[in-house]
Amino acid sequence: MSSALLGLRTCIYKVSDIKKATEWYSSILEQAPYFEEPFYVGFNVAGYELGLQPQNDDNINKPESVGIYWGVEDVEAWFKKLINAGARQNEEPTDVGGGIVVASVKDPWGNVFGLIYNPHFHIPPTLH
Repeated sequence: MSSALLGLRTCIYKVSDIKKATEWYSSILEQAPYFEEPFYVGFNVAGYELGLQPQNDDNINKPESVGIYWGVEDVEAWFKKLINAGARQNEEPTDVGGGIVVASVKDPWGNVFGLIYNPHFHIPPTLH
């Protein structure tokens, strides 16, 4: 049994209205989910899972201590697309050095959705 981490597999966002969240994420991702049940909705995003789970308590605090950043080629364009779709600004697009650009928004359910362009990071071919 290997003890090596195999890499990120799934990012789950808790949402109070899974039907509306499924519609919203289908729209911004420009794809339908590959798995859709009342207890979980899964999207395949370039081989990684973006999941939605129902959240019954709207008063749950959604911490920002863990950042998930989805890789994109154009952070500014994606940032605008998400804002136009109803997300709220969390972190404006910022060049953090070395050509790396990050930004984040909060989806309509208060989840932080991060964006990153990192020209130095490449997924090894064996992991595709």
